[in-house]
Amino acid sequence: MDYRDAGVDIPAAEQAKQRIGRLAKGTFNASVLTEIGSFGGMFRPDLSRYREPVLVSSTDGVGTKIHVANAMGVHDTVGYDLVAHCVNDILVQGAVPLFFLDYIALGRMDPAKVEAIVAGLARACSEFGCPLIGGETAEMPGTYAPDDYDLAGFIVGVVERERALTGARVRARDVLLGLPSLGLHTNGYTLARKVLFERCGHRVDTHLAELGTTVGQALLAPHKSYLAALEPLVERDKLRALSHLTGGGFQGNIPRVLPDGLRARIRRGSWPILPIFRLIQERGRVSDDEMFRTFNMGLGMVAVVAPEDLHEVEHSLECRGEPSFVIGAVEAGAGVVFE
Repeated sequence: MDYRDAGVDIPAAEQAKQRIGRLAKGTFNASVLTEIGSFGGMFRPDLSRYREPVLVSSTDGVGTKIHVANAMGVHDTVGYDLVAHCVNDILVQGAVPLFFLDYIALGRMDPAKVEAIVAGLARACSEFGCPLIGGETAEMPGTYAPDDYDLAGFIVGVVERERALTGARVRARDVLLGLPSLGLHTNGYTLARKVLFERCGHRVDTHLAELGTTVGQALLAPHKSYLAALEPLVERDKLRALSHLTGGGFQGNIPRVLPDGLRARIRRGSWPILPIFRLIQERGRVSDDEMFRTFNMGLGMVAVVAPEDLHEVEHSLECRGEPSFVIGAVEAGAGVVFE
């Protein structure tokens, strides 16, 4: 026997790595010192503009959104989603990205599929100024079904220590400003698939008038990055905190950036809820509490802003084409309450 008899195709893996290398090189900047294929990626950051730089790191995945991508045969969007998600996660602490690494695990090596995934990664890395300097592609028969794969990302960014957003400066009466999402982003897909595919019997190519598109296209709507809109406000010290609405929804994420003794009061109806969320709730008979705990409900990021800075923040966002909605305020208490 050889390795291919056992289910691992080394020549296919080498072909995939060659394709990855070409795509990744297109994201490089002057700080990248090694080519794809080295045991470790070397990166020399230019920190000359920082007085006291602090590194911020994060890792995440795209969850079962991959099942929708597989059913659609579309693989160049989940890579983009992954980078955008990780960029948002470090942006919450005021950091901008330095570099990115990926991990792709497959049941069967498919160079074309890997190339499509990495094309999405590379597109996002180029857009956000975040070189893709390395990663791992693993063929794991027996762990994953032949056509299945999983995807994870690792990001490192930097922030000036005095500008780092920790939530410590949040005060009662601060305003909660919501920035809209484009869809589910990368969370809640297990419940969404259960409702739309199993309970309703829809397929990815089912066109629904209330969505104005197919179910699959609505579910593959990209994870939005808020870097371009919010970085200038971080630089001008106009934000007291940021909360990325990912797994755990409102209740699981907003309290993470509030000091002890403070809570968020959210005003329902203060922003437009996307049709995909209404569809899931109605067809699945999902409670309001469960919806707001599982999904972003049309808001991908919540900014905590001092009342005196609200007009300037709203104007800055508007100038960058980013809508925003005043959705509530900070008050004494704990957790999240809705009115």
